[in-house]
Amino acid sequence: MRYLVISDIHGDLTGAEIIQQAAERIQPDRILCLGDILYHGPRNDLPANYAPKKVIPIMNSYTDKIIAVRGNCEAEVDQMVLNFP
Repeated sequence: MRYLVISDIHGDLTGAEIIQQAAERIQPDRILCLGDILYHGPRNDLPANYAPKKVIPIMNSYTDKIIAVRGNCEAEVDQMVLNFP
């Protein structure tokens, strides 16, 4: 079984695109997401390419493969737009 482990995207479109490219190259059976997908957190500066609305469809395209845990910057509203638990 092939895994892709990802973490701390924080709504950064460039990071999500890198994940997308890696998933295309690796063709993982599962993607393990260690949290901090959309929100940047109250103490962090905004990522350079902060675009959570563009990150959402990228992440949702892997709904059938993602196993995720909630990070320390996750917000309840994130679960309203992400199609994986």
